[in-house]
Amino acid sequence: MRVAIVGQQKFGKSVLEAFLERGDTVAGVFCAPEKAGATPDPLRVAAEERAIRLFQFPSLKTGEAHAALRELDADIGVMAYVLQFAPQDFVRIPKHGMIQYHPSLLPRYRGPSSINWPIIRGDTETGLTVFRPNDGLDEGPVILQKSTPIGPDDTLGSVYFDRLFPLGVAALLEAADLVVGGRAVERPQDESLASYEGWCRAAEARINWHNHVDIVYNLIRGCNPAPGAWTTFEGKALQIFDARKHPVRAFSGVKGPIGTITAIGPQSITVAAQGGQIEVLTLRPEGGNKMPAPAFCSARGLNVGATFGA
Repeated sequence: MRVAIVGQQKFGKSVLEAFLERGDTVAGVFCAPEKAGATPDPLRVAAEERAIRLFQFPSLKTGEAHAALRELDADIGVMAYVLQFAPQDFVRIPKHGMIQYHPSLLPRYRGPSSINWPIIRGDTETGLTVFRPNDGLDEGPVILQKSTPIGPDDTLGSVYFDRLFPLGVAALLEAADLVVGGRAVERPQDESLASYEGWCRAAEARINWHNHVDIVYNLIRGCNPAPGAWTTFEGKALQIFDARKHPVRAFSGVKGPIGTITAIGPQSITVAAQGGQIEVLTLRPEGGNKMPAPAFCSARGLNVGATFGA
């Protein structure tokens, strides 16, 4: 089949490579323009290396963008991590229209941070959806879905890179075959089950040590590696990445005021929260690099009793 890919970053690059590796023709690639000084977009670089026609329009709503897609004469368009708005008169241009990937089990967790929120909320399952894009936010008919468990210690990184990323690439190939082959069954989303979530950014990632230890831990792992859950120390931000949760029963006899360091070991430190302790292995001070938590304490002269988030 002739494919037009609309996307960006490593996921878009992997989708491009997957279609090429199985013998399909990628007629052209659309990706958003890069900001000055930004890291080169892997999808853009991959298209240029393979001499694939490349388009970087500031908007997909223009006549110029529509004309470029028509000229490609694509059988199907594949949207692989798209943040630009794609109007209906654009997505309907390929012979069989377009399909889009979203990393949640739609209609739940519509929106841009759909991998973070299920982990932060303590869900035990998530997944991906390939659907028909419409003018709503992740609201189009579903073509296929794949689910995956969220383990008690999974992070955003493990859920996405180990499972949703490779599953998503394979799902887009499968869905493209169904659509072009006339075998796709499109199912409307149940609006009674829909939820919309905004970005998970710094404001949402701030740790409140007075929350229950389960809530604190879910926030840390749901923001690892990005945007990075954070607290403060001496008025500066301190991001926490690799961590473990220890309910009170596992730390019997270990007590301390909320938010204080209760122990410093060779590999980690522990911080008190409601109902238990958070064992912190890796953190990043404001303006610095990731480092082991005990090394941070040593560099700053921190002892047991120092308080985070005050």
